[in-house]
Amino acid sequence: MAVHIDWRDDVAIMVIDRVEARNALNAGVIADIGRALDTVAASDASALVIVGAGDRAFCAGADIKEIEGRTREEQHRAVLLGQSTFAKLDHLPMPSIAVIRGFALGGGLELAMACTFRIALPDAKLGLPEIKLGLIPGYGGTQRLPRLVGSARAAELILSGRTIDATEAERIGLVQAVVEGDDATAAGLTFAARFTAYSRGTGLLARQAIEAASTLPLAAGLDAEADLLVEAFVSADAREGIAAFREKRAPQFNRRPAHA
Repeated sequence: MAVHIDWRDDVAIMVIDRVEARNALNAGVIADIGRALDTVAASDASALVIVGAGDRAFCAGADIKEIEGRTREEQHRAVLLGQSTFAKLDHLPMPSIAVIRGFALGGGLELAMACTFRIALPDAKLGLPEIKLGLIPGYGGTQRLPRLVGSARAAELILSGRTIDATEAERIGLVQAVVEGDDATAAGLTFAARFTAYSRGTGLLARQAIEAASTLPLAAGLDAEADLLVEAFVSADAREGIAAFREKRAPQFNRRPAHA
């Protein structure tokens, strides 16, 4: 399989391992990603870190050799499969972190944008170059990029097809941080540690509330926030957190047991 899962305590690490093709996406890789995400969703992981194997690329995008010659119907099915696979990241019960080393182009950047967070190593190169092939992004790029960087910046990047470096990606908000070093897995684990000490259930509620901000009018979003807060308030983790604050001790949230 071109995708495998490693574990560091209770953090799942999904590795795209097709080094000879700069971890490019083909139908088999996308199917492997879908199965891996299903495995992580059913696990006790507190976070998911996604990296590319080797030192050249996170994921260099679609395998052009495979898409050439497809019929209209075949391409439509392939696009819907890619979109539905990447959308699984939206529904994971834990946050996901794409760690970009080297190239994240086309579908590779679209995979990263579907994650909760993106961090980049200094050598990262990011872009949606589909326009150069007479195409447009199809795995969510035209929808997620404007939500991350704004419509005008997204249009400039998509219509020019240009590649940006890690510094520019951080400046425009496409990645949360540029981290030093050359070990993508270590960088992802360090970033994940910011979130793994807390309740996974409460974190999911918070992510749902944040998502409401980009999909609902303000009044409806406030209603959603109120409902989600009440759901958190009646949870065992809220009782534990409040008790720990009162007793001046560290809370013992339900982080789920570590992977065996």
